[in-house]
Amino acid sequence: MTTTRSTSGARPHPGGLTSLAGRPVARIGYGAMQLEHGDDEPALAVLRRAVELGVDHIDTAEFYGAGRVNARIRVALHPYPEHLVLAGKVGATSDPGGQYGLRPAQKPAELRSELEANLRTLGAERLDVVNIHPMYRTQGIPADQRVDFDDQLAELLALRDAGLLGGIGLSHVDADQLRHALPAGVVCVQNAYSLVDRSSEPVLDLCREHGIAWVPYFPLGSGFPELPKVADQPAVREMATRLGATPSQVGLAWVLARGPRTLLIPGTRSIDHLEENLAAGDIVLDEEALAALEG
Repeated sequence: MTTTRSTSGARPHPGGLTSLAGRPVARIGYGAMQLEHGDDEPALAVLRRAVELGVDHIDTAEFYGAGRVNARIRVALHPYPEHLVLAGKVGATSDPGGQYGLRPAQKPAELRSELEANLRTLGAERLDVVNIHPMYRTQGIPADQRVDFDDQLAELLALRDAGLLGGIGLSHVDADQLRHALPAGVVCVQNAYSLVDRSSEPVLDLCREHGIAWVPYFPLGSGFPELPKVADQPAVREMATRLGATPSQVGLAWVLARGPRTLLIPGTRSIDHLEENLAAGDIVLDEEALAALEG
C-alpha cells in the first residue's frame, strides 16, 4: 500500500487516490455522523481542517441530527470546492419518537423527499452519491415500509436521470442484494466491516469483481460497548507498538489494505483524532504484518 504525498502546489491524498462515482477521491474521507453532537465551532473547525488536509469525500445524511450535520457542512464549506464529493443517504428520516431518533422512509416518494431535503440543507444542486439501505427484509419493519427493491432502484435511477444524484450506493446489503442491483450501476457499498467483523467478505469479493468502491462503516468495530473493538485486540496492539502507530491506525490501515477500491470514512469531533485517522494512510502493512493481524 502506498500513499500519494503532496508536492508543491498539489493537494494531498490521504491513503492514496482512487475514484468514486467517476470522481477522483482520496482513499481516506470523513464520515460526518458524529457532528450531530457538540457545539458548532468545533464541528466547523473539524470540517475545514479535514478539507485542508486533503479530505475530498464527506459522507452525511439529512437524518443525522435532524439536519444539524448537513447544516454544519454548509456553514463550514459552502460554496463547495469543485473537488469535494458529497455522499448522502436515504431510506430513513428523522423521528424524535423513533429508535435512534429515526423511522424508515422506504417508499419511492420518501426516497425522493429525503434526497431533496439533503440538497436543501446542504445548499447543493445534487449529491455525487446517494446510498440506500433497502429494508424490505428487515425484521420488525412496518408492512407499509416493505417496499419492493426494484421500485426503489427505479426511483433512484429516475433521480439520477434528473441530475439530482451522480451515483447509486447500497448499504447493509448481502451479496444477493448487490448482485440483483448491479444493472442499476452501483458505485459503492457501505457495510460494517473490520478485523473483528468480516461477515461481509462475500460482498467485498463481489465489489472487487465488479470494480465497485468498498466504503465500510465501523472499520474499528461496532460503536456498541458490548461488541469487540479492533484497538483492544492483542495482535493489533502488538503491531502498533512495532510500527510506532496507534492501534486504531493499524486497524484502519488493515481495512485500506483490503483492495485499491477501499475507502475509509472515519468520523470524529476532534482535530487531533482527525489527523491521527488521516495519518493511517501512511502505514504500510507487509505480508507478514497482514498475516499476523488476520490470524
